[in-house]
Amino acid sequence: MLLHGFGSSCASTWVETGWTALLEDAGREVVCPDLLGHGRAPKPQDPGAYAGLGQAVLDELPEEPVDGVGFSLGAQVLLGLAAEHPERFRRLVVAGVGSNLFRRDDPEALARAIEGQEADASIADAPWARYMVDAARSSGNDPGALAACLRRPAATPDRLAAVGCPVLVVLGDRDFAGPADPLLDALPDADLVTLPGVDHFATPKAFAFIDAGLGFIDAGV
Repeated sequence: MLLHGFGSSCASTWVETGWTALLEDAGREVVCPDLLGHGRAPKPQDPGAYAGLGQAVLDELPEEPVDGVGFSLGAQVLLGLAAEHPERFRRLVVAGVGSNLFRRDDPEALARAIEGQEADASIADAPWARYMVDAARSSGNDPGALAACLRRPAATPDRLAAVGCPVLVVLGDRDFAGPADPLLDALPDADLVTLPGVDHFATPKAFAFIDAGLGFIDAGV
């Protein structure tokens, strides 16, 4: 199971970077859905529709346990599912997440900027915010749907102790989502790979991420 990040899709995060081809060449069956509001998935404008963001993903899972790889928003969804349904997962690789899961940031300023309103001072000069706005407003995306996704009811990270499978956390040393320590402390069985010189948005195509993630999954076979 491969889950992409916010403002992206299965095609741009996993197909174009070579992940799906490498897994298929290794004889793996790949499940790579588009999250609600993204790619080819439905794009509701109501934030409440995104409260069960993981349910559509759960519906895509086969009956037997799977390995999961998620980036950013996709990593958050995978961790939530693994906490609620630990029997459905063998191993997880989560990238682009860390202490950001425990910060109570208000997404409203970013949502308004994505909708085309003037950027709030809190994000106007933040490179990561500009990148996310540009990604959300790029061709093929629906800014209204992605703004609604940001405004979805907040998930709580306090159930991560229920994740029963081994987890590899991959984080670039320039990633705004870090540091990784709070996430590592919250998970019962987790290891960290740090990507030198890599920021959040370069992570999916970083060779070190691909090597570490595929190696971690293969170790569980």
